[in-house]
Amino acid sequence: MMPIRALRIFALLVFLLGACVPGDESAPENAPANVDARKPNLVIFYIDDLGYGDVGSYGAVGVQTPSIDSLAENGIRFTDAHSTAATCTPSRYSLLTGEHGFRVAADILEGDAPLLIPPGKPTIATMLQRAGYVSAVVGKWHLGLGGGNMDWNTEIRPGPLDIGFDYSFLLPATGDRVPSVYVENRNVVDLEVSDPIAISYQGKVGTRPTGYENPELLRFNADPQHSDTIVNGVSRIGHMGGGESALWTDEDFPDIFTAKAVQFMRQNRDQPFFLFHSFHDIHVPRLPNGRFEGQSSMGPRGDAIVQTDWMVGEIIEELEALGIADNTLVIFTSDNGPVLDDGYADQSVELLGKHTPAGPFRGGKYSAFEAGTRIPTVVYWPGTVTAKTSSALLSQVDIYASMAELVGIKLEAGEAVDSRNHLDAWLGRTSSGRNLLLEESVGTLSLRDENWKYIAPFSGENTFDWVAEDKDIEGGFETIPQLYNLANDLGEQVNVAAKHPQRVAEMQAEIERIVADTYR
Repeated sequence: MMPIRALRIFALLVFLLGACVPGDESAPENAPANVDARKPNLVIFYIDDLGYGDVGSYGAVGVQTPSIDSLAENGIRFTDAHSTAATCTPSRYSLLTGEHGFRVAADILEGDAPLLIPPGKPTIATMLQRAGYVSAVVGKWHLGLGGGNMDWNTEIRPGPLDIGFDYSFLLPATGDRVPSVYVENRNVVDLEVSDPIAISYQGKVGTRPTGYENPELLRFNADPQHSDTIVNGVSRIGHMGGGESALWTDEDFPDIFTAKAVQFMRQNRDQPFFLFHSFHDIHVPRLPNGRFEGQSSMGPRGDAIVQTDWMVGEIIEELEALGIADNTLVIFTSDNGPVLDDGYADQSVELLGKHTPAGPFRGGKYSAFEAGTRIPTVVYWPGTVTAKTSSALLSQVDIYASMAELVGIKLEAGEAVDSRNHLDAWLGRTSSGRNLLLEESVGTLSLRDENWKYIAPFSGENTFDWVAEDKDIEGGFETIPQLYNLANDLGEQVNVAAKHPQRVAEMQAEIERIVADTYR
């Protein structure tokens, strides 16, 4: 296991070696001999909190994203593709299992939560294993680890290796939650036995300063939720003691994660592989590497988008250098819509300028409105997909069944129950996607029926007022039905539920049927 302090050097070597790989466009000298005969590799770039309008090809202002824009220009740019939920844990669960997060009451997990996907449950990784793939997850996880009452100082079981992945290098939860360490396969990286880790989400452990006790030590202020243990000058959610040698430095994320992804691709270039490259950016805390600071006009949030673009570009360049780009299906997408102020005073609001993170849509992360789940999505597969823009209605829950179709795997009974095969839409062969699409937010469920959008009435003690009050995002949580015709009201401004009571009743009944069973 390579020490973290050596990874910066390794990342530089990866970059230099990648630049020196010999070959030409038509037949790289180091291309696998059977590259055309084998099943295609799958790379999923899963960006965090990236809104529909946050990249250049979707209308970004104040930030340039040439690598992502190149994928969009030479691939399929989708305008109506969705994450399954407006928050990260249920979206990740849905993408990997092919079923909606509400089926297991998936919520935004704490950093010490047990593994949400139990061993034995089919995942896209286990499905691809049946097709002969080797799989890796690199980056943010936030699906829990272990079986509860986690001891971070021993082997971590169960984890990604128990649900189909052959390699994992993770942030256990998110950058704003402890433990602030990397986990590689089953162990915390660079942990010293003499300084064991202790984690608590109930009260203080260890001797590290906290944001609520020592705000003068912070690089920027945080809200009360994010004011616990200070690591790298930033207070996090939760308390952490010990593990000093294993602590991450946020600014190292792009180099370390890119190096690990490149290493995996190089080691497995001669066989079909699946790389789930799950970015921390542009989630808070936003601490981009120094070489990206000032590269946008929007401060740390914009600079983190530039950093994201660099990471995407490095992986694409490596695929090309290895001679396997033409045999690799790349999906670029996000786990939910955008949020500006998500706990830290990083000037994301003050420096926004004319940029519109959600594009023309209402809401954002957490929200029942379209911006909660409608996100930038690009499919790139050189020589196979034709460059175009597609308005197909798509959900990430369908990646599972669509990839099964691509690699010739028949799904078993009870596997990926909400996932449907829309491979032709994903590959741009048709502009027809889903007719019905369920959207999950923190407060309610919504349903798309082609251009009709229905938001179910909200009822309950928790009004989720914090979405509007703390995040300045319109949640869309009302006690009355909401119905919008997106064909002429893309911004969901005019509620026409009262004019269409039968449609409202039908769509409410459809939500209830899906929750009780699954899609027809």
